[in-house]
Amino acid sequence: MRRNFTQLYVHLVWATWDRLPLITPEIQEPIYNVIAYECEQMGCRLVAIGGIEDHVHVLAGFPPNLAISDLVKQIKGSSSHCTNHQIKPDAFFKWQGSYGAFTVNLQELEGVAAYIKNQAKHHRQNTQRPNWELASPSVASPNK
Repeated sequence: MRRNFTQLYVHLVWATWDRLPLITPEIQEPIYNVIAYECEQMGCRLVAIGGIEDHVHVLAGFPPNLAISDLVKQIKGSSSHCTNHQIKPDAFFKWQGSYGAFTVNLQELEGVAAYIKNQAKHHRQNTQRPNWELASPSVASPNK
């Protein structure tokens, strides 16, 4: 092999401030567009994005020279700034400081993408995967 080959995928999830229902239907698509743009700018391939009023999930392929923490910082910072200054400047919008990151192998990619794209349905039917929803601090940390 003459050059590096990687298939790196990450499932990210983070919530709004205090899990408030801040992602209203009118701003959901513009926020997702900012997230997609930032992923592209960071050299990532967005596979899926979805969420509900109080959190968002992102599935992306990422380059080996990009730290996941840098990716999340850029996405969250840019989407929050854009929401507060352009999308809905007259309303309060803020992300929580924490996030969850889960590696995804190629064989699981379609299933994880489908889960993310169907967030509203999973929450309506109570079929969420608790370890991907960050319902409590003990879920977020595999060491607890």
